[in-house]
Amino acid sequence: MNTPVRTADFIPVTESTPVLSFSPVVLSVPGRLAPLELKVSVPAVGDQLPVILFSHGHGRSTYLSSLRGYGPLVDFYAAHGFAVIQPTHQDSKALGLDPTGPEGPLFWRSRVQDMHAILDHLDQIEATVPGLSGRLDRTRIAAVGHSLGGHTVAMLAGMRITSPNDGTALDLSDARIKVGVVMAGPGNGADLAAFASEHYPELGNNSFAEMTAPALVVAGDQDVNPMFSDRVDWRSDPYVLSPGPKDLLTILGGEHILGGVSGYDAAETTDENPERVSAVQRLTWAYLRSALYPEDRAWDTARAALQGRAEPLARTESK
Repeated sequence: MNTPVRTADFIPVTESTPVLSFSPVVLSVPGRLAPLELKVSVPAVGDQLPVILFSHGHGRSTYLSSLRGYGPLVDFYAAHGFAVIQPTHQDSKALGLDPTGPEGPLFWRSRVQDMHAILDHLDQIEATVPGLSGRLDRTRIAAVGHSLGGHTVAMLAGMRITSPNDGTALDLSDARIKVGVVMAGPGNGADLAAFASEHYPELGNNSFAEMTAPALVVAGDQDVNPMFSDRVDWRSDPYVLSPGPKDLLTILGGEHILGGVSGYDAAETTDENPERVSAVQRLTWAYLRSALYPEDRAWDTARAALQGRAEPLARTESK
């Protein structure tokens, strides 16, 4: 008999509600090689819903890196009061697009432009999804992303990129996004390993000094991949190298998929651990609540709950 996931229950969250999901919402975006397809997941009841734009990772899977992935996070956020909008970025293997174009296989600039387009088309999205019209709080918008999605969120929060194609320094931030959560995103480009420098040169031209928007950086303390960097703490760089206000959430024992955030029972998860996923769900939710609603003490309460645990799941710091 399977036991329920309860190890992270000491981190309080609101009562869950049923979730409604609708996909695809299709947006026509000029210059894109494919229409922009979205999945929208919302609580079945409630108004003035805060919004999360969720950016999937690059990954080696076909569908987890698309609007079909990241159910453990998306479902949780929607069940606890957020409207979650998931695009399928052009780097997704589900689209099968040519990976040798000017942006290379990562479509790194297009990813951020997808998020801009979503914000530009919120009226259309509300009108398309049954029962959504008038329910979004457009003053409380967050961006959350994992892996390459973390890179996308960092750019939205102000991280600068120098294009490897023409040397142009790009600012793709968006003030409509009030807070970001960067999960297992790339670190300092100066420490990029030879393999990644050859195949993903855009990851070597970043600057976190301008990443001024509030953000939570989530990193697994076992997330080490020598093809990207030999440094054990490389994934913490978006916190260390950026100005405040920032928070760092280190998931103890966590590898790159942080226990399995990309999908339920996902084969690509090297550290499959439902209890770890539960901690990531609850802690990131608490951060988002307090970041978007300063009077909500959910993040302080969650951090206090971590203190003094005999077997801690995570640690936090802030600046």
